[in-house]
Amino acid sequence: MTTQQTVQLQVGKPAPDFNMLTTKNLETLEERVSLADYKGKWLILFFWPFDFTFVCPTEVTSFSDNMEEFEDLDCEVLGVSTDSVHTHRAWIKTPRDENGIGEVNGIGEVNFPLASDFKKETAQAYGVLDEETGAAHRGLFIIDPDGILRYQVVTDMNVGRSVTETTRILQALQAGGLCPANWKPGQKTL
Repeated sequence: MTTQQTVQLQVGKPAPDFNMLTTKNLETLEERVSLADYKGKWLILFFWPFDFTFVCPTEVTSFSDNMEEFEDLDCEVLGVSTDSVHTHRAWIKTPRDENGIGEVNGIGEVNFPLASDFKKETAQAYGVLDEETGAAHRGLFIIDPDGILRYQVVTDMNVGRSVTETTRILQALQAGGLCPANWKPGQKTL
């Protein structure tokens, strides 16, 4: 049984701030990121349990491979786990065919920073920390340009998320209307 602290996270309210080391500079691993860095842009913030596991690399590489589409939607992506930035760097430098998220035949670099929530403060603030294992559940959050949480979903550690559905949700949020089930860009809102 896991224990969770009471979380005040709520859609429509300000997203919790964070301040974490990232892989923005793979050499020094000293660049930090905070919520304020994304002011004026949409942000997809997603958590995974651990680097060098099975489902996690499929998610990170899928988000990375679709980064151009997110950029076209004026959206940044930030991936987070409770692993250290040193573990993130090793994972990035490990080829995909060896359970890493690095290059394969010169193709497939990670196109967004990975953040280290080594102290587990951000995972706890976003309500995804499994205190028994010290890992984050698979949480995905969409934060608008004003820092307001607009969407959240948390799944079991065994189930990967759909980048296609994440993109559709982002587009629906940006459409600014009432979007019915299965709405797609170009369709009318209600």
